[in-house]
Amino acid sequence: MLSVADHFFTAGDLQLRDDEREWAAVAQEIGVERDKLLLVRQVHRTDVSVARRGEGTPRERPEADLLLTDDPARAIAVRVADCAPILLADRRTGVVAAIHAGWRGTVAGAAVTGVEALARAFGSRPADLLAAIGPCLGPCCGEVGEEVRDAFRAAGHADAALARWFSPGAAGRPYLDLWTANADQLAQSGIPADQIHVARLCTRTHADVLHSHRAARERAGRMAAVIRTGG
Repeated sequence: MLSVADHFFTAGDLQLRDDEREWAAVAQEIGVERDKLLLVRQVHRTDVSVARRGEGTPRERPEADLLLTDDPARAIAVRVADCAPILLADRRTGVVAAIHAGWRGTVAGAAVTGVEALARAFGSRPADLLAAIGPCLGPCCGEVGEEVRDAFRAAGHADAALARWFSPGAAGRPYLDLWTANADQLAQSGIPADQIHVARLCTRTHADVLHSHRAARERAGRMAAVIRTGG
């Protein structure tokens, strides 16, 4: 995706809470002014915010977990600390998306929504999209309650998918594989498998260099997944 859109995932050296100096450094790294680095108020749903070329920037951050843009003067970012950050880039048109997908977003098909939203807003075709899933809670540490698996089943995900996305833990509680669940959803949306790239870095396992809410609870900082269209 480097040849299509500049992007990166930050690590644990930045806290990315309310320190504007850190956000200014992120904006500088991606090549935009601080006020052109767009964020949202993430609410663990699948609401979409679209920043179109030529349109103004809202004063308040919208409630959303997916951001899309075709504007090369702007960059977009989502924040995570165990949830899956997903970046999409269209190699035909250059438009990009940033997606925040925790277990609730994955239940609701945030990755699928991102692909569909790019199609609606900018005419993207799944076969032209490249995807990157950054560091997040891995299947090794993704212990959840049975109610989480029930939520996936109630949302209509097939038993075959649940068998791939959940494994039994030593204590009998299921473990969720966010890596595979989101990669599968992207593939089901039509993105070729060889265009889906997964970091396969568990935030809790590598809590010494990545932020993990599971590991640090309220003390955890946040990592950002940042992307900018090449125009």
